[in-house]
Amino acid sequence: MSDCIFCKIVKNEIPCDLVFENEKVSAFLDVRPSAPGHTLVVPKEHHEDLLVTPDILLLESMRVIKKVAKAAMEATSAEGFNLIANTLPAAGQVVFHTHFHIIPRFSNDGLKHWPHKEVLKEEQQKIKDAMNKQLSAQPF
Repeated sequence: MSDCIFCKIVKNEIPCDLVFENEKVSAFLDVRPSAPGHTLVVPKEHHEDLLVTPDILLLESMRVIKKVAKAAMEATSAEGFNLIANTLPAAGQVVFHTHFHIIPRFSNDGLKHWPHKEVLKEEQQKIKDAMNKQLSAQPF
């Protein structure tokens, strides 16, 4: 996609702080990091979001994520990391090219967990049934 910033980065049209790349996936430091070592893992092939990305490319992305997350933790002395894929606008996706955030975490970084919401048992059952119906209709 000609106007996609991540397409331009993986094609070396825009410079980045590259930490890893192979034939299918690039990993580079985020220009607006949430923490030291915040890294983006980006498939080189353009797909708008995780839901439309081919499984084989997601598998390769996860293989790279595992390797890069270990390196980021070692390089920053992090005690853990968050793996985030903001998918679609309601979830905060602003660059419409599948990508994953590896955010190194520290016990004293001040970041908290997402708030828990109270959901009625009946609503949980309704959601579970709808998901089961949807999943049983899809081939795996």
